[in-house]
Amino acid sequence: MSKQSIIGLVLMFLVLLGFSYWQTNKMAKERQQLAEQMADEVAASTDTVASDTLSPVPDTQAQTASPEKKQENQIDKANPFSACLQGEDRYFELENEVFRVRFLNKGGRIAGITLKDYLTYKKEDLVLFDEQLSDFYLQFFANNRSIRTDRCYFECLMPQARQVSGSDSLEVRMRLYPDRQDSVRNSYIEFAYTIYGNSYKMGFNLRFSEMQDLIAANTSFIDLVWNARLEQLEKSLQMESMNTAVYYKPINDKVRYLKETRDDAKSLTTPTRWISFKQQFFSLSLIADKDFPSAEIRNYTQKTAPAGYLKDLQAVIGLPYDGAAQQEIGMALYAGPNKYRILRSFDLDLERQIPLGWSFFLMQWINRGAVIPVFDFLESKGLHYGLIILILTILLKIVLFPLTYKSYASSAKMRVLQPEVAEINKKYPKPEQAMDKQRATMALYKKAGASPMSGCIPMLLQFPIVLAMFRFLPASIELRQKSFLWADDLSAYDSVLNLPFNIPFYGDHISLFALLMALSNLLYTHMTMKQQAQSNQMPGMKFMMYFMPVMLLCFLNSYASGLNYYYCLSMLITFLQMFFIRRMIDDQKVLARIQENKKKPVKKSKFQQRLEEMARRQQEIARQQAQQKRR
Repeated sequence: MSKQSIIGLVLMFLVLLGFSYWQTNKMAKERQQLAEQMADEVAASTDTVASDTLSPVPDTQAQTASPEKKQENQIDKANPFSACLQGEDRYFELENEVFRVRFLNKGGRIAGITLKDYLTYKKEDLVLFDEQLSDFYLQFFANNRSIRTDRCYFECLMPQARQVSGSDSLEVRMRLYPDRQDSVRNSYIEFAYTIYGNSYKMGFNLRFSEMQDLIAANTSFIDLVWNARLEQLEKSLQMESMNTAVYYKPINDKVRYLKETRDDAKSLTTPTRWISFKQQFFSLSLIADKDFPSAEIRNYTQKTAPAGYLKDLQAVIGLPYDGAAQQEIGMALYAGPNKYRILRSFDLDLERQIPLGWSFFLMQWINRGAVIPVFDFLESKGLHYGLIILILTILLKIVLFPLTYKSYASSAKMRVLQPEVAEINKKYPKPEQAMDKQRATMALYKKAGASPMSGCIPMLLQFPIVLAMFRFLPASIELRQKSFLWADDLSAYDSVLNLPFNIPFYGDHISLFALLMALSNLLYTHMTMKQQAQSNQMPGMKFMMYFMPVMLLCFLNSYASGLNYYYCLSMLITFLQMFFIRRMIDDQKVLARIQENKKKPVKKSKFQQRLEEMARRQQEIARQQAQQKRR
């Protein structure tokens, strides 16, 4: 490997490491700034009292409201829904092939969605939309009173069946009736949920029937308030927090999201197709049949929080209301894993919540066009995920072998030309002869058929694949909680020793896969430096080359063990490739071919002629300036 190739690699890795380190440290400094600025504003707009909305509800089939609470609810007689403020908490459960949904009549809401095929890192049931940790209600004005549906008891219209599978479906209707009601009961607000047999996506429709006389006449929007206090689901709280935020899809635009590494908020004034509360491997996405005209979204981290607390996500969505006697607002709710094949099947760009390098077209093309199809094919064969990563690494190295061979061949040419380059340096030792020295060196390279950049360009072409795997493996839910060798979860860090203290820039554990990755890098670096020792081309670079594996060890110690396993395999295979390529390429034969190339006439391109003419002009100007100084 030539000096230029090594410098290129060093610069690329330093940029990657520097950017990631900057983002991680910036999160800690800016985490609370936005939360403090908007706390009062959000509390006023949503009229949310945390002690009421997020208080635990006992898991019982029926619970009667306390007499004190009943008396409190009966005070405001002007509230057209005052009678609905009294009732008993009743739970109902339906299930399909992928999850169990628990409904609560208070608020007419979903009280919890338990995924059947997944567990938390503590091996507990994985519950999304937990009633104790979330709010989900409509807010509007009626009779000059602010109405919140989460404080009202709905009438439940449940199907007789409790299970659904295949292509079948079940519909649950929750109706909120006002106090003034005739025997026909035509006035109501209805939440209709449709559960499908084999899908993480359910229908959610809002229906307003004969409510135009109750809802304020100047109402053009009804707020749908959605808050969630997220708790840790994965082994690494830090990595999960760095991949948790509110995502949204504007109409006719790409998917966007709030900043994941610090507190952030945004007012959505353009129509939005969906809004999603996205965690590292799971998401809750509210999808409009048409669009959401406007919304206020926010994610923030509380200053003081219990162990296992992750982040708070909030959305206040403006739903259009036209005051018609009958109005229906169609939506859907996705509650499930961030799995590429599943999200892609909805054709809503939901898969862009998975960080596959969407901002850099080469990364997403590599992941979508090559890595994911091969990974899915190997997975369909029932292979172990450790073996899948091994086969995937070998296939990538086979595809990249021509570039690796070309890079080494170019380095060999540069290496055998070093004695002649040294002679040119001796011939033009003075600073004012720099242009002559450069022109002579380039002429030598031209005659020999060598180029200083020829060894670096193949390495640059491989770099998008390095970045693509850096994105793909930690984001693959397929690796979640899959063990391999000593690692109990390939999507999280492996720890062979937990330290009783935290080492700055490293962590509080020792990852063996990260350690093996660093050692393989040191082995490859030693081989490269030994190869370059005779040319003495890199003064000052030796320390940097040996220090790079140490930086990678600190940076990747808390990353997914599957990623470190891949990098370790990749480096070992590269080492073996270089070992055999060195046996295939004889320096003496390379030198003989270079001498033959020198005998051939060199045709100068117009671009090269212009460069030489420019160099001559600059040299002439430098000589004139030197003569003027002597005078």
